[in-house]
Amino acid sequence: MFVHNTTHIGREEYRIGVDQPGAYKEIFNSDSHFYGGTNTGNAGEVQAEKEPYHGKPYSIRVTLPPLASVAFKQA
Repeated sequence: MFVHNTTHIGREEYRIGVDQPGAYKEIFNSDSHFYGGTNTGNAGEVQAEKEPYHGKPYSIRVTLPPLASVAFKQA
């Protein structure tokens, strides 16, 4: 799943609906220091919660750096 923040304001605890429980590994973050960014991210992974959102039975809360893209894969 790719999430894009096209604003200049970072978002913390941004909730996104997902289909499955478990861990979601952050596999790409354009704000990584590897790309000259500030390394703002999700410490490698986030855990799904049994909190329905966006019509999905589970959700994850993620940190979205400003003007960045972040990708997650279910672990």
